[in-house]
Amino acid sequence: MHTTTAITMRAPKQRIFETAADLSGWPRILPHYRYIHYYERGPERNVVKMACVRSGIPVAWTSEQIIDRERLEVRFTHLKAFTKGMHVVWKFTDLPDDQVHVEIVHDLNFRVPALAPLANLIIGQFFIDHVANKTLRCMKAHLEANPV
Repeated sequence: MHTTTAITMRAPKQRIFETAADLSGWPRILPHYRYIHYYERGPERNVVKMACVRSGIPVAWTSEQIIDRERLEVRFTHLKAFTKGMHVVWKFTDLPDDQVHVEIVHDLNFRVPALAPLANLIIGQFFIDHVANKTLRCMKAHLEANPV
């Protein structure tokens, strides 16, 4: 399964990156996120349980987060359950007119190949695409409405 979700934001790239990297602030600015629970916390690496809601359906997963300030990427690896092994990368690319292209890429080699088409439909299209789009739209609205 491979999905790419993207949006253009009008905010400084470093500010967008730091907002994406700061999971503790997500439930405050992203209304579909219920909570972020830290199992391990550090400046470049965290292990977290993330929980959101998709159209009234509660969803939760455990991830390792890597904050790569040199490459300006935020990376996640899902550690448990149906999405175990999923790799997620947030990328930030400068555009003209003080805009930034923000992209979230999800990749998962589903562990049961015969069920991969169903996993792509349910996990990829129904959950990931919806949540990632809402995350980007809400983050954009927050950053553009609250310039520093």
